[in-house]
Amino acid sequence: MGWRRLALLVALAATWSSPHAQTAEPPFVAAGSGDSPRLARLQRAPGGAAVSAFWQEIRRAGAPLVEPVAGEPDYSWLTFLWRATEPTTNVVVIDGVAAGVGGTDPKNSMLARLGRTDVWYRTYKVRNDAAFTYTLSPNDSLEPLLGPRRSRPRPDPLNPNLSGPQSSVRLRSAPERMEATPSAPVPAGMVTATSFDSPTFGNRRALKVYTPPGFTPARGDYPLLVVLDSDAYGDYVPVPAILDALIAGNRLGPLVAVMVGNVSRTDELQCSPAYARFLATELVPWMRGTYRAGATPALTVVSGASLGGLAASFAAFQHPEVFGNVVSQSGSYWWKPAQDGEPEWLTRQVATTLARGVRVSMSVGAMEIPEQLETNRRFRDALTAKGYAVTYQEFNGNHSYFNWRTDLARHLVHLLGPSR
Repeated sequence: MGWRRLALLVALAATWSSPHAQTAEPPFVAAGSGDSPRLARLQRAPGGAAVSAFWQEIRRAGAPLVEPVAGEPDYSWLTFLWRATEPTTNVVVIDGVAAGVGGTDPKNSMLARLGRTDVWYRTYKVRNDAAFTYTLSPNDSLEPLLGPRRSRPRPDPLNPNLSGPQSSVRLRSAPERMEATPSAPVPAGMVTATSFDSPTFGNRRALKVYTPPGFTPARGDYPLLVVLDSDAYGDYVPVPAILDALIAGNRLGPLVAVMVGNVSRTDELQCSPAYARFLATELVPWMRGTYRAGATPALTVVSGASLGGLAASFAAFQHPEVFGNVVSQSGSYWWKPAQDGEPEWLTRQVATTLARGVRVSMSVGAMEIPEQLETNRRFRDALTAKGYAVTYQEFNGNHSYFNWRTDLARHLVHLLGPSR
């Protein structure tokens, strides 16, 4: 089946399935040079004293500069800033809202210099539910963002908020994180580090197994959550703390989770039948026998982000007799085998085969580049056209664990809930 014919087949859902699906105005747009009220005042009087006072304000408040939009309470002016302390030819915002507006060409995300001052700036109008990560790249090479680049972006020195190696922004209406914290403790489950020897691969991989507070194997009806990319989720998405908080708040019933380490991430997570078989015929049966969890497909969830979202969907597509539920966070549905001339291989498989009895909970960031955002929309459309049970949301953020950390709880509550 040709790709154009497939596109016609799956083009059923023309609007976003998000809380703002019917909102005419997009979640973010580029702004004009005078839209920031504070920058407009500085432009009118850019003398040395005024600039010095401006930087003092920013040091106290931090960057980016956030200001209300008159008459639009759901939006803010968001201004990225760079103070040039060395010769500077350009400054580029990398990722976040800049990618959502400007795509993969850094020339679309360059800051402007305010006259002959040391102030460089760029303003966007952003809906207040935004949360994202970004970096700044002074004297950028302006090479496309998806190819090899000589530039070395860095965290924003004016922003104290970090998420890994990137700076982060969370506006006032952004979704709240769900995990338990030391300042708000709840009963904690147990995390056991172990390993698993795979006959399929002939190798050993690391696992982390979460069991809920009061876990009793004799109970024998625990839901099972299989989380791909254990290292990344352990570092950036605290799955155990999220599960503790959801269980304590009665948003989820007790469940068992296994976080699966990678041996060769690229090979395993790109629609590998061997990896899907390992998950379905080795790992899940072991979890059933050892922890009495995931006895039926309805009680078994496979979850992943980016390539992990692709792999989770493929595993359920290959083995619906094991995986009845999928969580896909910004899945990499652009993928195709190297020898295949057409993109979006898994979408094409879904569109041309009978539906499996699988429930899919998907999300993707509105700020993600087209290769990610648009392919998620088409994958959703293919599932919907075949009659799959699909929920889909576009969060106001980018391709980052910063967003997936907040997003995971919503998926799990939807698929499992407190009554299962």
